[in-house]
Amino acid sequence: MLSDSEKELGIGVAIHQRRTALRLSLAEVARRAGCAKSYLSAIENGVKGAPGEELSGRLERVLSFREGELVEMSVWARTPASVRADVEAMRARDAVRDEAGREIAELLRGDLDEIHKTGKLESLIKVYEGGGGLVREQERSAGGTPARCRDDGGGGVERVGLPVEIPLINKVTAGYPGSFTDMGYPARVADEYIRAPDVHDPDAFAARVVGDSMEPQYREGDIVVFSPGKVVESGMDCFVRLEPDSETTFKRVYFERGEDGAEMIRIQPMNSAYGPMIVERERVAGLYAGVSVTRAIGSD
Repeated sequence: MLSDSEKELGIGVAIHQRRTALRLSLAEVARRAGCAKSYLSAIENGVKGAPGEELSGRLERVLSFREGELVEMSVWARTPASVRADVEAMRARDAVRDEAGREIAELLRGDLDEIHKTGKLESLIKVYEGGGGLVREQERSAGGTPARCRDDGGGGVERVGLPVEIPLINKVTAGYPGSFTDMGYPARVADEYIRAPDVHDPDAFAARVVGDSMEPQYREGDIVVFSPGKVVESGMDCFVRLEPDSETTFKRVYFERGEDGAEMIRIQPMNSAYGPMIVERERVAGLYAGVSVTRAIGSD
């Protein structure tokens, strides 16, 4: 079970402390959980926000957390601040109501006539009746991600998430790896955003395709959304960042092994006019699966 100190420090610190306590390297945990080492490092250092529920669940198993602990922390961390404030206020009201209920039960063990004369019972009943849950519906917006809150009929709060706003970064080359820039923006901040209704990863980002090496599946100008929280499997179309020069490309990737058994990644274009590139796993600083593509109507 998470200690109070782990909960207060946040999910990134909780993951780091548990990983170091188990004497596991970043690379080993990332491999077992099915995410990029760079992405896990960014979570631990607070550069990236909380991972999605799917990745949080895998990290729970790898790091021997109790089932549901990291998922709960992840959901709470990604909940808009205004919604968290409402939930905390509701919890405080419920705590007051519970205390009033206990005092009422204690008073009812005594002389009812005397209790009535003091007026304390009536006062406690008013406190008890006034400590109900949230009964309203309104639009919220925090960090650019709207959410709708409403009473669920049982004193709790139901939050219905709307599509996240996904930052559109500069471009990704669908040819041989080329220079890439995110224009110096911090995480989740850009001049332009798009929405993808089925994408809920808070760290998702989008990029415009440049080049023709992924034709006919993808065309120049297409906007592809990538999800750092999705497990990358062999045969997926991915945003690939290569070291040592932080070059990037958009390709289909295959996990293979060299003659000496070393882990290799084949970066495969879909256009037969281009040849594949095979690199050592250590050269790949980031590998993010494509999850959605948008194409302008009437484009060639």
